[in-house]
Amino acid sequence: MPVVNSYTELKEAREQRMGAVSMNHIKLNLLHDELIAKAVHLALDTVRSERGNPPAPFAFFLMGSAGRFEQSVWSDQDHGIIFAGNDDSKSYFLRVGAEITNALAVAGYEPCDGKVMASNPLWCKSVADWQLQVADWLEEASWQSLRHFSTFFDSRVLVGEKGYLKELKQTSFSILQDNPDLYIRLIDNVDFLKKGVGIFGQLLPEQQGEQSGTIQLKQKAFFPYVNALRLLALKNKIFAPSTLSRFRQLTNDYQAIKSVESDFIELLDYRLKFRKNAQTYEEVHLIPMQSLNKEAKQELKQLMKKGYKLFSDVKSIIEKECSK
Repeated sequence: MPVVNSYTELKEAREQRMGAVSMNHIKLNLLHDELIAKAVHLALDTVRSERGNPPAPFAFFLMGSAGRFEQSVWSDQDHGIIFAGNDDSKSYFLRVGAEITNALAVAGYEPCDGKVMASNPLWCKSVADWQLQVADWLEEASWQSLRHFSTFFDSRVLVGEKGYLKELKQTSFSILQDNPDLYIRLIDNVDFLKKGVGIFGQLLPEQQGEQSGTIQLKQKAFFPYVNALRLLALKNKIFAPSTLSRFRQLTNDYQAIKSVESDFIELLDYRLKFRKNAQTYEEVHLIPMQSLNKEAKQELKQLMKKGYKLFSDVKSIIEKECSK
């Protein structure tokens, strides 16, 4: 990356380079990583000038599509901070989180509607408090707490100490192993799938509001694959956050599941093919029905159907394993 000294220059670098990688999933996500990491370092420089060096080692981690290395040309923000030591350091790292959130917003990454960002105290904690938080989410096992936990689990460290996050995931695996009923609760948490294919095999576009006449790719196409592989990753103690990595790290006992990996790759490519010119984060996930020819509609229907079957198969596997 050329020398970038401000958030505005980072935005310009993003605009200049995005077109060249917009049809290559790996290069696109590597560019996002580079831009986000630069935003973090610029934000740290700002906070250092105000408050001095960080008072403790820390990790800045990504979640959501960024955590899974599955971003498209536009992405919103999903991130958190884990820091060593006690709460005396919290105000410093919340300031860092707020500055990172600002830096990324200027660079073109929309703030998360659900405030899943390091500027929010819920997502910026000491190692000890994170251990308690993960345990609390799983112990409470409410719809909201398990949603938070699932969001957290799709995570990877981009800047800082990678070991902190691994320790937290290991805690998760231990709790789940001791409480297998939680797997069923986690299934229930994501079991409602907004179907994109009707009983007569027709695509089901949105019917109301500004999204009327569009297909919602995120909910109707991606979620079944993402949710299914997250459940298997939890059951099989797979640390990797990306859906593709989770496919590849499953043992051969899951051969039928592993065979669906190629369909997920096709779905990633499909989104880039039809949404590479999207102008906003929201548009990335919305495909106007009128923009799809007969062949493209058929391809999308097949990808959706395979995702629904995948989730159904994974649900059956985990329920069967938990009943033993």
